[in-house]
Amino acid sequence: MAPPEGLPKMQYRFLGRSGLQVSAISLGGWLTYGGHVENENTFACMKAAYDVGINFFDCAEGYSGGESERVMGEAIKKFKWKRNDLVISTKIYWGAANGENPVNNVGLSRKHIVEGVNASLERLGLDYVDLIYAHRPDRNTPIEETVRAFNHIINTGKAFYWGTSEWDADEIATAWRVADKLGLIGPIMEQPCYNMLARDKVEKEFAHLYEEIGLGLTTFSPLKQGFLTGKYNDGIPSDSRLGSGSNDAFIQMMNKKVGDESWKKDIANVRKLAPIAEKLGISQATLAYAWVLSNKNVSSAITGASRPEQVYESVKAFDAVGKLTPEVLKGIDDVLGNKPAVFTRRF
Repeated sequence: MAPPEGLPKMQYRFLGRSGLQVSAISLGGWLTYGGHVENENTFACMKAAYDVGINFFDCAEGYSGGESERVMGEAIKKFKWKRNDLVISTKIYWGAANGENPVNNVGLSRKHIVEGVNASLERLGLDYVDLIYAHRPDRNTPIEETVRAFNHIINTGKAFYWGTSEWDADEIATAWRVADKLGLIGPIMEQPCYNMLARDKVEKEFAHLYEEIGLGLTTFSPLKQGFLTGKYNDGIPSDSRLGSGSNDAFIQMMNKKVGDESWKKDIANVRKLAPIAEKLGISQATLAYAWVLSNKNVSSAITGASRPEQVYESVKAFDAVGKLTPEVLKGIDDVLGNKPAVFTRRF
């Protein structure tokens, strides 16, 4: 399937202070590839992404028990894409796919980082990944051990850059202090959740890190698992992730929240955004993507897709970013009432 005519041209952004450029929209395998999306459909989504200029593909050792890495690797091989045209990432922390005993297959010890990366590369069928993430902080392992281990991965050519996912600002800053003291490389990117309904960490907690260490962001869940498309406003569609009947632990957890107070609050907020999207002449999904991309600190917004059409929809955001004038952004802030108050130091 060829991309529809008239799609905006892909945009690329530097990954934080690094010289690496990543597509501003990227494709991730969380909750989809190797899980409830069949391989052939995964291949179709990845081909659609590649055809519209997406160069950044994200997965993790913990996604679908390692199957997300495996199927992404198969797609790269199937389509004979040149490795230097791609930016591939994976994340290390939950390595249950690597062995039966969880004791040393979880966390950020030197042992698990090295063995986990080796296992991920084997599943991907690659010699290296471009980006390697610490998928969560490991407060039982000395940060020096973790910093040294990721630098070892870089020094042995198995990754080019390392970063964090769902770390707090103090933990990222501590990793940088340790790296600087040892003459090593600190984490240059963080992968947090960021969307119109989840803003505090990116806009408030990390605010000082963008200038201080040049932190780049590869954010996930721009649609908040589909909430911001408006598709859950009137119930759970059978063709949605929540209606898929998947045994994935996260989807099961989300299903248990259907109808609770937080669910009702999110639905109410999404309904408030509908008139704004309608006035701009765009879908609510496009509004959500464009809003994330309007943040200059976001290097790439990672989307998930179970159909090629969802990939094409995400790219429409590039035409919509310019419509988000200061007045429109203020209107969004006013209806949501969740803009973080950022402390400004005065001298």
